[in-house]
Amino acid sequence: MSVFLNGIGTAVPPHELPQDLVLDYARRILGPRYSQFERLAKTFTTSGVEKRYSMAPPDWFEAPKTWPERNQIYLEGSKALFIKTAKACLESACLAPDQIDTIVTVSSTGIATPTIEALAWKEMGFRNDVRRIPVFGLGCAGGVSGLSIAQAQAEARPGSHVLIVALEACTLSFRSDRLQKADIIATVLFGDGAAGACLSTSRLVTNLPKIELGAGQEEIWADTLSIMGWDVDEAGLGVIFDRSIPEFAEKHIAEASDKALGRMGLKRNVIDRFVCHPGGAKVVHAIEKSLELESESLDAERETLKNYGNMSAPTALFVLKRVLEQGSQGQMVLSALGPGFTASFLPMKVSQ
Repeated sequence: MSVFLNGIGTAVPPHELPQDLVLDYARRILGPRYSQFERLAKTFTTSGVEKRYSMAPPDWFEAPKTWPERNQIYLEGSKALFIKTAKACLESACLAPDQIDTIVTVSSTGIATPTIEALAWKEMGFRNDVRRIPVFGLGCAGGVSGLSIAQAQAEARPGSHVLIVALEACTLSFRSDRLQKADIIATVLFGDGAAGACLSTSRLVTNLPKIELGAGQEEIWADTLSIMGWDVDEAGLGVIFDRSIPEFAEKHIAEASDKALGRMGLKRNVIDRFVCHPGGAKVVHAIEKSLELESESLDAERETLKNYGNMSAPTALFVLKRVLEQGSQGQMVLSALGPGFTASFLPMKVSQ
């Protein structure tokens, strides 16, 4: 049973943070507390990030925040982002909210119970019997793994329409109390945003090309739990972001890709475009090197990182949207690395 991607949408929160502004704030807030700050400050200009967006205004970050304060901003901002993204997806697919049968919501940067799609349900106009599948903890791999979950849901219920929305508020995890290198790197890279898609076993008449999705695959490595994730304490979420990630990606991503492609019935030499989550400039370079791609070929990845930063889960879907807008066609694989440590892959064939 074929599953088609019939609509795609993205959204960002209202507060734009140019990288030079972020550096100014970080220098003022972290510089006096962190003796190695100036040594790391150069990463703000070498990260590949020129701006990103935040649910909170810049001055919100000046004073320390409690976990309830952070989560309140998350709840308010996530509801607004969900609605904006869902409407963009539905408009792209030419669907009404009451035509959606299943909603997959992916997020790892806050706690919402009732879940985000429930908070937005009345304003969106979804049906009373819509199926809801909230997914937490997938981190940067969440956009790809979430789309895989949505693909499986659509395939299992032929004729139904599935909406997937991945949204994150990474900037709200900014910490001035822990003063670990990972927190500086997170400040350099992280942004907030949301992206989503509408899937069905029917191909709808939209302005998108024909996008047929296959079954997703994942590859998890043993003894890698400490590479990426969250520490949780009374102040909120503290990022775990190991410096070995680029080196790990360069060493392992090719083998993981080949294993996943084999389970899909594909080989690397038939892939016209790997569409990748750009965790950072070094990670993008490592992926190109590992997969033996031409240098600088992951242009949409670098452009997304430049304009939005690393938004975690939704970032890969931002890249996919840009790749489609460039007119790329052929056999593609959407991929991302996330906590676990895990690589997530989803095959798609794009044609007119």
